[in-house]
Amino acid sequence: MKIIICGAGQVGWQIARHLAGERNDITVVDSNADLVRRATTSLDVQGIAGFASSPDVLDRAGARDADMIIAATYSDEVNMVTCQVAHSVFSIPRKIARLRSQSYLDAIYSDLYRRDHLPIDVVISPEREVADAALQRLYSPAAFDTEVFLGGRAQFMGITIEEDCPVVNTPLRQLNELFSTLRAIVVGVRRDGVLFAPEAEDQIFVGDDCYIFTVNEDIHRTLEIFGKSTRKQERVVIIGGGNVGLAVARALEESTQKIRAKIIEKNRASAERAAEALERTIVLNGDGLDVALLSEANISRADAVLCVTDDDKTNMLAAVRAKSEGCPMAIALINDPTLVPLMGPLGIDAYINPRASTVSSILRHIRHGRVRGVYSIGDAEAEMIEAEILSTSPMAGKKIRDIDFPEGVLVGGILKGNKVIKPTSDTRIDEGDIVVMFCLSKDVPEVERLLQVSIDFF
Repeated sequence: MKIIICGAGQVGWQIARHLAGERNDITVVDSNADLVRRATTSLDVQGIAGFASSPDVLDRAGARDADMIIAATYSDEVNMVTCQVAHSVFSIPRKIARLRSQSYLDAIYSDLYRRDHLPIDVVISPEREVADAALQRLYSPAAFDTEVFLGGRAQFMGITIEEDCPVVNTPLRQLNELFSTLRAIVVGVRRDGVLFAPEAEDQIFVGDDCYIFTVNEDIHRTLEIFGKSTRKQERVVIIGGGNVGLAVARALEESTQKIRAKIIEKNRASAERAAEALERTIVLNGDGLDVALLSEANISRADAVLCVTDDDKTNMLAAVRAKSEGCPMAIALINDPTLVPLMGPLGIDAYINPRASTVSSILRHIRHGRVRGVYSIGDAEAEMIEAEILSTSPMAGKKIRDIDFPEGVLVGGILKGNKVIKPTSDTRIDEGDIVVMFCLSKDVPEVERLLQVSIDFF
């Protein structure tokens, strides 16, 4: 496929990194020549310096024969105009735009994106993606990473193994024998900073980050087996009342989980806006690092603090301060992936990476064919891919042990009809089954070949 990516920031760069490794023809466009140079020197992509919304710039980027354009610059308006130019001048068949402003995302204005108005096929909202990720962290407090699969029937979780874990130093094969009815599989392990797909003889050690795929009914049992409590979150303090904090508070008010929230927002205008928009959430105006204000918010009685300001360092410091004041769980919004290794030493329990959330959302729409879902893990080190098996797939009709999977691929779960089953080496994959796989990034092209979607994306 020939794809033009407009915007060479973190999101654009990560998308280019994913797609360039899969034999796609990628051109990156950005007004910042240094960002374009970074992309072309570190990735197998072409680069054009210029404004993405300019027809002459898109023409130089090869828009006349492009299959898709992804508009992910910092400006909503530039992204929208870019898609309009791509449609009206170059007839590019598929257009994806990242839009931040909530006004553009309101359902009552959805007619705006019709083909005869603003022809955008897919609108991606970073704030909405991040709010969804924050809610999943709150609903799964023991996990530092979560995502739902198979229409909400199964969940992918990342948990850190601690000394009180009952199955430390136990081979994975033995886990299956001890808990034969448990529908959960360890699909990935990060040890000493290296992520890998474990084999049956591998053991789990203290300090490992384990990525587990399990069905919803077995989530609590799985967490208990791995030494995690499943205490329900009832009181949450949100530090940061901008678009993300407001979206999370709104979702909590609408949720059936009955979680009560308080917001601390430093900017008075933003605090007033949040107070007007919310019905049951208390909004406090002040600095989230202020001990007196945290005390006023009853931080010591809260079950979790969610730090979602627009500054990474503020989020990290606020999370540490809240924990020092007695809050048992801290979740921080972190844009810069190089700060993630500091989470453990600082005692921050979980983080949300808005770039990963947005990248996963965009990949879900790019990987068409029968790929139904994609979730990016870590710093684009691996993916969870959910796909329907076609009759033409080399996997159809074969047992898992007879399929030539790369070493970095593990099947986490299979949906047969309406039932989620735990795969074994004897499980047969049939046409129409929905399969969820853990794949290291280097093995994604081979997995797409096995799924027979790399040729026929659309």
